Amino acid sequence: QQEFSPERYIEIPEEIQSIYRTWRPTILHRAYRLEKDLDTPAKIFFKYEGTSQAGSHKPNTALAQCYYNKMEGTKRIVTETGAGQWGSALSMAGAMFGVEIKVYMVRISYDQKPYRRILMETWGAECVPSPSKNTKTGRRILAEDPDCPGSLGLAISEAVEEAASQEKTKYSLGSVLNHVLMHQTIIGEETRIQMEMADAYPDIIVGNTGGGSNFAGQFLP
Repeated sequence: QQEFSPERYIEIPEEIQSIYRTWRPTILHRAYRLEKDLDTPAKIFFKYEGTSQAGSHKPNTALAQCYYNKMEGTKRIVTETGAGQWGSALSMAGAMFGVEIKVYMVRISYDQKPYRRILMETWGAECVPSPSKNTKTGRRILAEDPDCPGSLGLAISEAVEEAASQEKTKYSLGSVLNHVLMHQTIIGEETRIQMEMADAYPDIIVGNTGGGSNFAGQFLP
């Protein structure tokens, strides 16, 4: 419903807000030293989204997705992760709402970033390297290349395949989709209030873009 909702605003349930409040609102910083080093008359502000328990902006949507899935009777969510931020966020949300989480992590990242895997497992999630022997897709790739480092597309394929074959199991994506971008607009909504408090208004908004949820969360409001 949120993916295609015509509503301008959708209220955030208190169950989600109560967890948001453990780290939100995030701080809007004034970059005084950068302004000085650049010798610019511009006022530069940046909003830091790394203060959540999972260390990124991803819990903004992970909590919402776990909550709504729980309300619909979903027992288990399967997803993928590249560097591990989305997998960590969904694992955190699953622990808070009592939803079982399984994460297919791109193998090269699984090997290079064990601390992200440990974080997911600490929150009770199962984290497996992709490609894996758990799915037809993974087994086919491993048969062709046993040393395959994996890719995000492959991890998505494995997660979708497993979700489609298990009862009361859903697949979750942490970026790109409309409802994900909507959940992230809490970033921009906070920024609007904070900029008013600073008696300033941005002429330009700059942000990094991968799947787009972080940037969209800032500029859409």
